[in-house]
Order: sequence, then C-alpha cells, then structure tokens
Amino acid sequence: MSEFLIRRYQQPFFSSWTGIGKGGTKVKQIDRLIEIAHRRWGKDEIALRATLIKSRQRPASYWHLLPEYAQGRKALWSAVNPHTGKRRIDEAFPPETIESRDEQAMFIRFKWGSTWQIVGSDRFDSLVGAGVAGVVFSEWALANPSSWGYIRPMVEENNGWAAFITTPRGNNHAKSMYDMAKTNPKWFAEVSNVNDTGALSEEAQAEALAEYQAIYGLDFGRAMFEQEYLCSFSGAMIGAYWGAEMNKAEREGRIREFDIDWTQPVHTAWDLGKAKNNPVWCFQVIGGQPRIVDFYQPESDDLGDWVKWLDDQGYKGNDYVPHDILVTEWGSKRTRLELLQSMGRKPKRLAMVAVADGLQAGRETINRAMFRDTPHVQAGIDGLKNYRREWDDERKTFRETPFKDWAEHIGSSFRYLGLAWRDVSPILMPEKKPDKLVYEVRPDGRVVGNMDVKAAVEAMIKRRKSKG
Repeated sequence: MSEFLIRRYQQPFFSSWTGIGKGGTKVKQIDRLIEIAHRRWGKDEIALRATLIKSRQRPASYWHLLPEYAQGRKALWSAVNPHTGKRRIDEAFPPETIESRDEQAMFIRFKWGSTWQIVGSDRFDSLVGAGVAGVVFSEWALANPSSWGYIRPMVEENNGWAAFITTPRGNNHAKSMYDMAKTNPKWFAEVSNVNDTGALSEEAQAEALAEYQAIYGLDFGRAMFEQEYLCSFSGAMIGAYWGAEMNKAEREGRIREFDIDWTQPVHTAWDLGKAKNNPVWCFQVIGGQPRIVDFYQPESDDLGDWVKWLDDQGYKGNDYVPHDILVTEWGSKRTRLELLQSMGRKPKRLAMVAVADGLQAGRETINRAMFRDTPHVQAGIDGLKNYRREWDDERKTFRETPFKDWAEHIGSSFRYLGLAWRDVSPILMPEKKPDKLVYEVRPDGRVVGNMDVKAAVEAMIKRRKSKG
C-alpha cells in the first residue's frame, strides 16, 4: 500500500480511530469519534485513509456521508488535488487496493471484500445496509442530525464505528454532540483550531482574515474567519435566520421542562410540502405566550398516520396550514383541506404572506416562546438553528430565499406557527389527557411517560371495556 503522511496534529484522531499509533505501535481503538477542525486540516483525507485501514481490518460495508448527495461527487469523487493533479479519491484509495468501482453510484469494492460508497445525509431514510460497519459524517454541522438517529441502529447491530468531522456552524447539534462526547470516555472528542495545529502562520492568518473581510465586510468577515479557522461556536450559524434568537432563548432559560396544560387545546402548524417533508409544530398559547410543546416529523407518506399520531397524543386543537391546502394531493381527488376534515381534524387556512413577513413573525415568536425540553422538540430546535440563507459569491450578498436543505421545511412550518398563534383564543375545557401511554427519553437520560401509573391503568381498563 502506498505511503500516506499523517500530520502531527492528525495523529491523535487517526490513532484513536485505527488503533495505529506513531511508529506503527498499537493503541486502544475508539468506535465513536468527533473532530471539530479548521479548514485545510485534512479532515476528509484522513477519514478516507482511516476507513481504508478499517475496511481491511474488518471486511464489511462502509459509508461516507456528505450533507447532500450531490456534494459527494463534487467534493470527493470528482475533486482533483491541485498539487498533484490526481483525483482525491485515487490518492486515498490507491489502484492496487481496488477490485472494481461504479462511477455513477460512487461505489468501490476493495480486493479484500469490503465496499465503500458516498451517500447523502439528505437521503438517510432511503439507506439500507444490514452489513454497514462504519460511517463517516463529513461536514456534520450542516447535516441533518436525524440521519445519525436512523443509521445508528445499523451500526450498533454490527458493533461498528462512526466518525463525525466538521468545521463549526454556530451553536447547533455539532456543538451539542461535542459537548456530550468530551465527557464520555467511550468517545474521542477534539477541537483543532489553527493556533492548536500551527497549520497557518500569524501572517497567513492575517492574510486570510483580510480576504474574508474584503469579501464579506468587516464584522461578517471576522465571524467567518473565526468560524472557519479558529473553530468558534459563538453566535449563530452564518446566514441563519433565527440562530441568534434561538441562542437567546437558551440563555434566558426558555428551553426547559414543563407540563402540557390539558385545560387548553394543543394546536398545530404544518408545512404541506411533498411526501414526508411535512414537519408539524405542536403549540399552546397560555397567558398570551406561545408554548412549543411537541414536534412531529412523519415517518411515512400516509396522512392517516400523521393524524393518528396527533390524535394519540391528545393534540386536537386547530391545524394551521398554508394557503395552498386547497390543492388535491395524496392520491385523492379531494383537497388536503377536505381530507383533514374527513379525519376529524380542524384545519384553518392561513393567508398567503411574503416569506419576509413570515420570517419576521417567526423571529418575534421565538423571542416570546417557551420550548418544552424533549427529544422531539430538540429535533425541531436543531432545524431552527440551521434554517438559513445561502451566500451568493457573485453578488456578494445572501440570497433572498431559504437554502433548500433538511432544515427548510422545519423553518417553513415555524413561519406558519408565527403567523398562527395570535389567532388562538383561550378555551376553558375539561382536562383532556392522552388515552395512550407514550414514553420518551429526556436529555439527561431519564425515561418519562406522558401518564402516571394510575392514569395508565385506568386508560387500559377503558380501552378493554370499549372492545367488549
């Protein structure tokens, strides 16, 4: 196998991953790793080489995930090293290691039987592979965090490994994972900025900062430089619509545990996109304050499944939906509005407003809202932090429309929530608790049910009686 230079600052990450220390000595292997590193650290190159070694140690299937499938071809498969004129993939996986390759599928079979493929975090729910034994999440801060939740059982079933490599993108799920990992002995966790690695001299750093500020302006340019080279998590993701507002909600303690007030209805806000791209925010308005109590991401394309989930939770208030609900959908001649009504829901159509007005409504809502601290709501919060605009290099400004990635629909449905919650009027109603016991795992590891023991037993007896 051809020579591969491991830089000094890459050694701890590489050694922990492969079990190969400096000089070829054996060290303890770690199966969960996260490397937060600056630009030009060599994250993907070291990940590819480590994967090659791991694939030889254990013949199996391996995946390298980019936030979007198309990025994989551009950034890895077709990319050329300007210093050598060779494709990056060919340098990482020398010809003598490869038995066959599929250019279209970005798939490689090694001579020892292992396979490796580039896939996208944006298509995680289409991935199947009972034999997957290792995954790399590249640019993890930009990836859909739900992708790891989906893939994790496959990896664990095969006693596999997972590595997360990224440059910071604000205080989002990548930061949360790093904070968790650095206190967990089963993880390798490291932040490597240019001052840690010495990869850039002070003169080179000053030059890079000047270039960023010339392109993006003084303040934005410095924020970009500190994020890309100093690995700064401070502030919001660059270009995020509501990152600063979400950070403020965290600082003010408005993301916390609280109980649903069952004397008031739980309403919902939908983004009726295609197929499963329909996240639903569940909220109440108590004392004039919006309270975000739950968040639902459908796992199927069946509207009936979505309605059943909401009904099972006891969420039977108004369903605030976009103006285009009057189009027919879901393989039916009836409109979406008619379908929801036929299933016992109470859809309320929101007036069409400009995206900018919806964004402002969402911003004002976050500044007033309280978020219930549950795993479901946290998934929605991750989306709000990542809902962003894309920078237009030609025009030297942000594009007007939201960037189309995994967070777009989460942000869009929250725009509708921002437009909807002031429509809610207090309703005095008998306490209506869920009739089905549901458990969830709190961030601190506690397992909590939505009913106490007495209520759960009474609900079970009631269901049995209703069935005769």
